[in-house]
Amino acid sequence: MVQRVAVLGAGTMGAGIAQVAAQAGMDVLMYDVKPELVERGLQGIRQALDGRVQRGKMEPAEMEAIVGRIKTGTERDRLADADLVIEAAPEDLTVKREIFSALSEMMRPEAVLATNTSSLSVTSIASAAKNPERVVGMHFFNPAPVMALVEIVAAAQTSADVVEEVREVALAMGKTPVRAADTPGFIVNRVARPFYGEALQIVGEGTATVPQVDEAMRAAGFRMGPFALMDLIGIDINFAVTRSVYDAFFGEPRYRPHLIQNRMVDAGTLGRKTGRGFYRYEDGERREVAFAQMINLPERRSVTFVPEHITNAFIANAGVEATGTDPATREIIVRILTMIMNEAAWAVGDGVASVRDVDIAMKLGTNYPKGPLKWADEIGLEMVHSVLKSLMASLGDQRYRPAPLLWQLVRSGATGDAVGEGFHSPGEKGMV
Repeated sequence: MVQRVAVLGAGTMGAGIAQVAAQAGMDVLMYDVKPELVERGLQGIRQALDGRVQRGKMEPAEMEAIVGRIKTGTERDRLADADLVIEAAPEDLTVKREIFSALSEMMRPEAVLATNTSSLSVTSIASAAKNPERVVGMHFFNPAPVMALVEIVAAAQTSADVVEEVREVALAMGKTPVRAADTPGFIVNRVARPFYGEALQIVGEGTATVPQVDEAMRAAGFRMGPFALMDLIGIDINFAVTRSVYDAFFGEPRYRPHLIQNRMVDAGTLGRKTGRGFYRYEDGERREVAFAQMINLPERRSVTFVPEHITNAFIANAGVEATGTDPATREIIVRILTMIMNEAAWAVGDGVASVRDVDIAMKLGTNYPKGPLKWADEIGLEMVHSVLKSLMASLGDQRYRPAPLLWQLVRSGATGDAVGEGFHSPGEKGMV
């Protein structure tokens, strides 16, 4: 049973994980290379907890007890007594491999070594350790004290006992764990790629404008449109993740980066942090669109690529109140939702995760209004499949080819809630 947790890295993520562990009653050592870094991390935890006290959500004595369970240090050998080490260092494979090589030499044989990587190969990180079967991915989402999801990622070498052990730790921390195979992007960063990629494709081809796409996706129930969200994340960060997944899948068209993002990164217009991105920002407030000045786009065209009767039926079944009567605007929702659902089907078919875990991950990790596969069942898998076939025929791009699992379900007649069988059907082996 894990009682002593060491967190390697006192930045925003590391400090957040340390806070979560201490709130769960665990003794925590928060480590970083410089005293000022661990002190800054500890002060951040104090401020976060004090905010809860001020809002009446925590008693002062509870705050002091939590902080009292967190020790800090700058000497790596102090990590040796931990039952579990969670590494939250920068996303650099060479750095992480060096860390895990050193940890495996100093830690007790029964200790678990977890990496919080969001995009790097856990298998590659584990191979640097002398006991790779004790290495696992434990991907928290930022901010760790708030976000409920943790992706548990088994490397090729990870033992089943270790996977179960860290799953129980995540539950003890009050988190919702999902299991993911060690593939690029795991669940969330993979399935979320079309939310951005298809939005960029739509704007790049001149079918719609940036504000139209954002407004349409908010109408579909998303808290932010893809362009406003890219500005918030940082266009450079979003572009880097897309490129990483694209390269890791050897140029798979579904993850192809878009020239628009590339040019914006080259120009240094990276979103909120630079004051200009797809929108302009002043004093933290979003202003008018800044994007039009960044890149030459085709003239806006009133064109659709999906038959209107399919679009209308899709919107109705999805429970979406699409704004406006412009068919192209309504098609935005259909295209982006379909691509997310299709990518989720690819992930399940590739053995990345179960249907249940994919839907949970996308709801908790990205705040999607519904799990994409349950949503697909509600809309009707035949309809989702028809949208993809229409886009393939109209645009001739392999990014729109249906996932084999989606095609198989449609072919078998398991087309969703209307027939009582689909992705979530108990009768489908391995689906739930």
